[in-house]
Amino acid sequence: MHPLEKFACCPVCGSKRFAEHNEKSKHCADCGFTYYQNPSAATAAFITNSRGELLVERRGKEPAKGTLDLPGGFIDNDETAEEGVAREIMEETGLRVIRTEYMFSLPNIYLYSGMTIHTLDIFFRCEVAEGATPVAADDAAECFWMPISEISAEHFGLRSIRQAIQRFLKAGEKQPSETSL
Repeated sequence: MHPLEKFACCPVCGSKRFAEHNEKSKHCADCGFTYYQNPSAATAAFITNSRGELLVERRGKEPAKGTLDLPGGFIDNDETAEEGVAREIMEETGLRVIRTEYMFSLPNIYLYSGMTIHTLDIFFRCEVAEGATPVAADDAAECFWMPISEISAEHFGLRSIRQAIQRFLKAGEKQPSETSL
């Protein structure tokens, strides 16, 4: 299935002569517009505390509703990845980020509103004030501190998050530069 299969008409002129151009684009035979389907940028955060716990959320919405997740979400237009992860953490947990550090990125694919969405998930180690209490909001059904020793990747619903959790656990809390590819 072509990633733009659900787009039947050209978004510029409305022509139905909007056909597959290559594996990630469609081209309009009438106005000449070519639309490329590139991944959407999303973020996720590893937030730990001094008690050896990781902040996790339970997803309140599809995809993967009810499974565990890391705080994060889609980056808005005109927003840096660092601004996006800090905003998403505030929206989902009420916590203010005081420091971000890039760790790594992973591609992801998930079904949302009947469409396959390709993302590039950017993972950060984020710091919040010690002793801060998260309060679930937005699309997080709940958020809580979980002992890292009790974390299991299979409880996380999204593929890239599971991969990131495995990487995080394998690294054994090494510094981000030690977890890079």
